[in-house]
Amino acid sequence: MFGDAGERDLPRSGMDEEFERRRRKLDVAKSKGIAPFGGRYEVTATAKEVADKCDEIAGAKVSLAGRITALRGHGKACFADLRDRSGRIQLHLRFDVLGEENYRTFEELIDLGDILGVRGTVFRTKRGEPTVEVHEWTLLSKALRPLPEKWHGLTDVDLRYRQRYLDLIVNPAVQDVFIKRSKIISYIRRFLDERGFIEVQTPVLQTIAGGAHARPFITHHNALNIDVYLRIATELYLKRLLVGGLEKVYEIGPDFRNEGIDTRHNPEFYMMEVYQAYADYEDMMKLVEDLVSGCAREVLGTTKFMSGGHEIDVTPPWPRLRVWDAITEATGIRPEDIRTDEDAKAIAKKLDLKMDKAQTKGSVIEEIMSEYVEPKLIQPHFLIDYPVEISPLAKRKDDDPSLTYRFEAFALGSELGNAFSELNDPIDQKERFEQQAREKAAGNREAHPYDEDFITALEYGMPPAGGLGIGIERLVMFLTDSRSIRDVILFPMMRPKT
Repeated sequence: MFGDAGERDLPRSGMDEEFERRRRKLDVAKSKGIAPFGGRYEVTATAKEVADKCDEIAGAKVSLAGRITALRGHGKACFADLRDRSGRIQLHLRFDVLGEENYRTFEELIDLGDILGVRGTVFRTKRGEPTVEVHEWTLLSKALRPLPEKWHGLTDVDLRYRQRYLDLIVNPAVQDVFIKRSKIISYIRRFLDERGFIEVQTPVLQTIAGGAHARPFITHHNALNIDVYLRIATELYLKRLLVGGLEKVYEIGPDFRNEGIDTRHNPEFYMMEVYQAYADYEDMMKLVEDLVSGCAREVLGTTKFMSGGHEIDVTPPWPRLRVWDAITEATGIRPEDIRTDEDAKAIAKKLDLKMDKAQTKGSVIEEIMSEYVEPKLIQPHFLIDYPVEISPLAKRKDDDPSLTYRFEAFALGSELGNAFSELNDPIDQKERFEQQAREKAAGNREAHPYDEDFITALEYGMPPAGGLGIGIERLVMFLTDSRSIRDVILFPMMRPKT
């Protein structure tokens, strides 16, 4: 009566036959005066509301709409599962309630995956299942392709990412992740707005790809006849706004980096960057602790939760660990062991570091941290006081100019955020850019480019400030116990199928 195979269960020939079988039902529907792709439908309740309040509203009339995900026939009565954005509810359709014509038409036309509107009364079955007794049904959209695997779930990872709509249909937990992602972003906006920050927008197309160590995507602007870059960060434009007197600003939006793809990196990703005049990196640490712990309470209802196989506690304050203390503890290497690029090359050889960039003092320090320090930071930590060679936009420490007032927030061995007391000395900033230019000439394609206009802006005077960047996807992965960045991006970058 009702059976149909799932898409993944069928060979190509079977898929074609199933498509044609469903396609023929369109003509049958039209011959009966039924529009197979309906219009507006008034919904008065969700599946979850009916299930949660079943006893309270028993006998009440409700109107629902959603996708049919199960069909079970029993002679002159059948059960169906309807799923909407809130969850699943059971439907009961009876010959003597719908009438012979409506009931037989339902049997004849409806397949798994079809989207229906139903009106009926609420009751609980003898087995205790919240159910809607259907008095009338309306076909709102005929599914011409069957759902994957008879609704047992879509497990083909490649197909999940390429056809996210199927993933969302058959894996309710995936919907939950993206609902939480939306709530996380909403909370961040509310958190910052309530603290007097204003949201701004800066250019996505930039003539200089600055604000981070990364390789950019390049495109061409026809009208101006110049090459431009998709931004790798919003930092330098946001700091220009501090110069202009907007003292507390933030932006949430996409950045683009022409780099490898793995479980923690996607070429397009979302960042939140925030800058506060007259603050420093200590203020940014407090902001991170309050934001992440508040976000956990908002989205998860607790500051203690399981993620990555560990029980995580984001309750402030978070431990602080100096970069060189961590490196020395992990490897025995001290600052005096890496004073020059030649020292760095020797250390890289000693530690057998596999590097795809020039072995400079800065790049080797970064690689040591990536290999030996960061993976051990499971509970939330602040790694503080980064060397100046890898912090071209951070203010030097007063007591040790070889270090900067910079930190990165880590949890589960992955970076959550990067922050520092912003460098507002145009002379020092110019020297840092020149040092980065030498690194680029030595072969580091990710070295920071020289930005003359930014130097000019600093020469007009930028107030002391604290700045912070948090990767939205990294934060969502952390709070939703997701293993891959592709699990928290609705449409991740994929190689096209040939």
